[in-house]
Amino acid sequence: MSGCAYDPLKRAIDLIGAAAIFAATLPIQAVIAALIRIRLGSPILFRQDRPGKDGKIFTVVKFRTMRTGDASDADRMTDLGHRLRSLSLDELPTLINVIRGDMSLVGPRPLLVAYLERYTPEQARRHEVRPGITGLAQVSGRNKLTWDERFTLDIQYVDSRSLRFDLRVMARTLAPVIKRDGIAEEGSTTMSPFWGNSS
Repeated sequence: MSGCAYDPLKRAIDLIGAAAIFAATLPIQAVIAALIRIRLGSPILFRQDRPGKDGKIFTVVKFRTMRTGDASDADRMTDLGHRLRSLSLDELPTLINVIRGDMSLVGPRPLLVAYLERYTPEQARRHEVRPGITGLAQVSGRNKLTWDERFTLDIQYVDSRSLRFDLRVMARTLAPVIKRDGIAEEGSTTMSPFWGNSS
């Protein structure tokens, strides 16, 4: 089963899987929330609008990893935030987005709303499915990939999604996290902005 025929089963797996993981990680999330409150203050959670399936806007929820202010990402990033990101622990609250139906466990990563007008028609196909907490691009290099490479992998996932494909991606998700590989683009705290194609 693949493509559109797989989508109803995929949603059921997302709902059951995300709810189970969220419940199992509540003690860890409580500790993280306490550390953020002590070291960074409020708010504990970071919220930002992102485009989801069909470009519909939703609010993604993560643990806050940066100080507030107008400084650069590098200046605002904290040691605690770097550790949370390197282990992907900042993503745990995002399971709420999966439970709500905004996101999936596996799919193209939700990017910034500003990028919507910068995509080519082919790149915009990444929004034919729900965005994911993990995805083919994330297990293929994370932020070490160029934008073109990431979008190519996103479209490959859209066209090839299936239960077997999702299981393969989830099985490959743990290795980059353990190795802390591809957390940021070389020379950057995260990933340089996407400005669209020059041609």
